[in-house]
Amino acid sequence: MKSSRFLGPAVSASVMLFYMQTLRVLFSVVFGIIYDQIFEGPMTAWLAVSNLLLLAALVAPFIAPRKPARIWLGLAAIAASVARIFLVVNDPQVRYWSGLVILIAGGIYLGSLLARSRKEAFRALVAALVLDQVLRAAGDTYDLSLRAAWLTPQILWSALIVVATVVLLQQQKQAQEKEGGLNLLGGLGLGAFLFIETSLLSLPNGIARWTDGIYAIIAPLLLAVTMLPLVPRLWKGIVQPSLRSWVGRLILGALCVAGLLWGYFGSCVGASYTLIAVQFLALAGLAHLLLHPLQRFRRAGAALGLGMLLFMILNFLNAFAFTYPYTLPEMRGMGWLVYLAALLVFVLAVVLHRASEEAAQGVALRSWWGLAVGLILLAIVTVSAWPRAAEPLPADGKLRLATYNIHYGYDDPWHFTLADQALAIRAEGVDLIALQEVDAGRMTSYAVDDAYFLARQLGMNAVYLPCVEHLTGIAVLYRGPEAPSSQSLLTSLQEQTGIIGVNMEIDSGTLNFYGIWMGLSDEDTQRQIDEALDFIGDRSPAAFGGDFNAEVDEPVGVSVQAAGFVDPFIALGYDPAPPTSPAIQPDHQIDFVWLRGLQPAHAWVADALTSDHRLVVVEIE
Repeated sequence: MKSSRFLGPAVSASVMLFYMQTLRVLFSVVFGIIYDQIFEGPMTAWLAVSNLLLLAALVAPFIAPRKPARIWLGLAAIAASVARIFLVVNDPQVRYWSGLVILIAGGIYLGSLLARSRKEAFRALVAALVLDQVLRAAGDTYDLSLRAAWLTPQILWSALIVVATVVLLQQQKQAQEKEGGLNLLGGLGLGAFLFIETSLLSLPNGIARWTDGIYAIIAPLLLAVTMLPLVPRLWKGIVQPSLRSWVGRLILGALCVAGLLWGYFGSCVGASYTLIAVQFLALAGLAHLLLHPLQRFRRAGAALGLGMLLFMILNFLNAFAFTYPYTLPEMRGMGWLVYLAALLVFVLAVVLHRASEEAAQGVALRSWWGLAVGLILLAIVTVSAWPRAAEPLPADGKLRLATYNIHYGYDDPWHFTLADQALAIRAEGVDLIALQEVDAGRMTSYAVDDAYFLARQLGMNAVYLPCVEHLTGIAVLYRGPEAPSSQSLLTSLQEQTGIIGVNMEIDSGTLNFYGIWMGLSDEDTQRQIDEALDFIGDRSPAAFGGDFNAEVDEPVGVSVQAAGFVDPFIALGYDPAPPTSPAIQPDHQIDFVWLRGLQPAHAWVADALTSDHRLVVVEIE
């Protein structure tokens, strides 16, 4: 029936979207669990149990039958759709348990879909990647469908999927056995593909930060490339025939590897477009894996389960590349190696995949509405990513300077509160702010670009310094016209850090504003602060904000004061100065906005509990 031609792809694309979203959500929630257990303590059995449950959910496709009946897909789609409603609730416990349900149901669904129709599985995966990019771009890299305001739309969406699934169970015909199956190498390749996509290639903000590219250009261009598998002449006439020979597939693999390495180590704008080209090649490889029928039927569920086990291993290794000082010191600077390993597994699966002599299946949307939908989605992303001018500086001559350790967008109990952090900063009327612990697309923080999101929400310019693996660092946000900036990494024995400077022209001259994140107690912080003060030099007037991880009378604070900076709380007669950390019942003052050549009018520590530190604000004339 005609209705099934539309409902089937709509259901499968939605379930695959829910599945991919949940992968990011669960790894973000588990990051909080691991962080608290290791750094806050005490360590309990929940550390092992929570990770084992995640592993069990990821390998759930193992239980998908070799020849699944339609009811398997139907029940899995309904379970995933209903559980997806609870993923909107911004609570780590709710998201953890509902996410496990979605991973189990979504994994069984994908394994069953691969067993029944590889063509439908390919189309669902591509459509999910497209929808994910649209939702994230429309939310300034923070997926709209994970916000509290999305609850009603999600309930309606899930209800429609449930109804459509029931209709399909009554209409859909049995797929032919030759259309399905997946061998073990193909399963590993699919798991590696999902890792690369969810952690880099389908993230325009991740590509922009990796290559110092322009997000407003990368976002629509990446979406257009991701939609290319639905163009019939391109894929059936050019791409798929070129991959029929192992030589063509070997060339594709070599180009993928070279493009990934250039994207990571390259230093020019062309690196951005190189990674977008790698996305095109990766989709071409996936098309070869899934659109050419196998020579004989294989059990897809077991193969996919093995691939998702690889997915988990790759994600943990990638996380170690960011947390190397506290986990595996050998992983320092080795993030590229994890991506390369994943890409090599995927390329190996593509190169060694021997398709049957039958022609490749098509997935094109030939009707006019398919083209119209694609153009609408492209317009949404283009408009959403279009640059906006920053709000002007206040006309009354007063400026509010601030510093905020945003804890990767989380509050202390690990709710993802980045939007609330934006509201807290705006409520204090901040004009310039130094930010620390700023992620730009990590799997463990919902793949959101914190600096970009906050700048868009607050009407500010953003200067970002990536310190670790291109995707975590520090930032300075400011109102007014774009200003010259400078930045430098600091010598770091533990977690790499740095300093950012912005030189703003104001009525009375140039205001030099600097932001920093200082290392912890096991770091050579004296060398770091000496390098930072040398970077600032004798520029004045100047403000120096950040999380110094030291109190005012400790060596770091003494060095800053020796360079002519004063703590505005001391200058204004606060005794004692209000503490800034932790956010709940703070007892230490370690976050400062030091001033030199500037007179503070007011200074305060905001009450907001949207991070694990308090927001510090200083008003100057």
